[in-house]
Amino acid sequence: MDTTKTAPAGTPVESADELTEAVSIGVEAYTCPDYAREERDRLWRKVWLQVGRVEEIPEVGNFLAYEIHDDSIIVVRTGADTLKAYHNVCPHRGRRLVDIPDGQKQACGKRKMFVCGFHGWRFNLEGENIHILHQDDWCGALTPERTRLGEVRVDTWGGWVFITMNPDAVPLREYLEPAASMLEPFQLHNMRYRWRKWGIFDCNWKVAMEAFNETYHVQTTHPEFNKYGEFRGWARAQGLHSNIGYEAPKGMDENQAGKLRVGTQSDPRLSTAEMQVYTWEKANTNTTQTMVDAARRLKDELPAGTPATQVLTHWITSARRDDEARGVVWPTVDPAHVGKSGTAWQIFPNFQIGHAVNNMLCYSARPYGNDPDKCIFEAAVYQLYPKGEEPKTEWEYAPATPEAWSYVLGQDFSNMAAVQKGMKSSGFRGTQCNPYMERATTNLHRNLARYMGRGAPRRMR
Repeated sequence: MDTTKTAPAGTPVESADELTEAVSIGVEAYTCPDYAREERDRLWRKVWLQVGRVEEIPEVGNFLAYEIHDDSIIVVRTGADTLKAYHNVCPHRGRRLVDIPDGQKQACGKRKMFVCGFHGWRFNLEGENIHILHQDDWCGALTPERTRLGEVRVDTWGGWVFITMNPDAVPLREYLEPAASMLEPFQLHNMRYRWRKWGIFDCNWKVAMEAFNETYHVQTTHPEFNKYGEFRGWARAQGLHSNIGYEAPKGMDENQAGKLRVGTQSDPRLSTAEMQVYTWEKANTNTTQTMVDAARRLKDELPAGTPATQVLTHWITSARRDDEARGVVWPTVDPAHVGKSGTAWQIFPNFQIGHAVNNMLCYSARPYGNDPDKCIFEAAVYQLYPKGEEPKTEWEYAPATPEAWSYVLGQDFSNMAAVQKGMKSSGFRGTQCNPYMERATTNLHRNLARYMGRGAPRRMR
């Protein structure tokens, strides 16, 4: 391995206060097989991980299985308000209790008990062994502690289920701060899947996450949006986590610099409607049918020359009223809080929440085995629905193509594999991140280095 590429010059950045300078990040974290293997013990077995939604396991006995590196975890509902999580392995000879079906993201279903397919050991939903064939053969050595399933910590927040294999990890709520407090007013637990897809992509999981944790790429990766306004954004370190957002357009209230963007070019009424239709048809993210319909009416409901700020206010008010009429109530969030929260939060290490008051777009990525050049990538769009009208969705496997996802996401995906290949070039000297728009990437690696013991970003001067 070329060590000159993995250790860029410059002093390491160790605290969030030091992220005000441009930094360089070596390629080891993206391309090194040894680094990828060490992530299992140093990272994935130490942190809290998002593994699914609460509504995916609504009844007692409903379960889902989640895999990360060599570990597989079963999360099962044991009561109306209780969940349990266990290592997906029989304590007898190590066989997995639940197999992940070929071509599926995870196993899920409903069971009264878990039965090992090798020797028939049985376990109730509390993880206790309730049957061992010929147990007397062990001459009393099989105690309840030896035969019960290995328990894993599990908790919920925002409608998501999180697990950690680390018995010494801080409580989930503490781990998620300040993201939890900043996102709570958006009532994300009330949203439901509009669609959800996953795939096996040809890049490291960090390359996948970093394709979405900055706005610097929008102007060139998604040039079609440039005619609607300038999408210059910021990124801020928030302890373990980060958040990103857009600068408010000229003349716009800073508190309105949220995800619900208004077109600022030419006639804001028309450009807002055009941008909404394009987003709906070419991305199917970050908006809803109600928002699109309300934007289309702007030309009829407002006179020509209406300033962008007034267009935005009218549009959001109109869409909120339309949704309320069909039984969808948006949370009311203080405008100053909306502006401060930005457009997306990066939850360390591998989960992004792109929040808004009525919809959200979330990404996650994790290793594909021990291969540093591949990852399991997941994306889902959520929105508010009238009670009882939520669509029935499943995880859909989709290759990294525009046809399988959308035109806009396809633009992002085209960068991922190309970046992974480029990082292996002898001519690549390491990632060079600016401290304003790419600070979330820098903060990710600053925190990774704390877990991994190496790879800290280094000052470029």
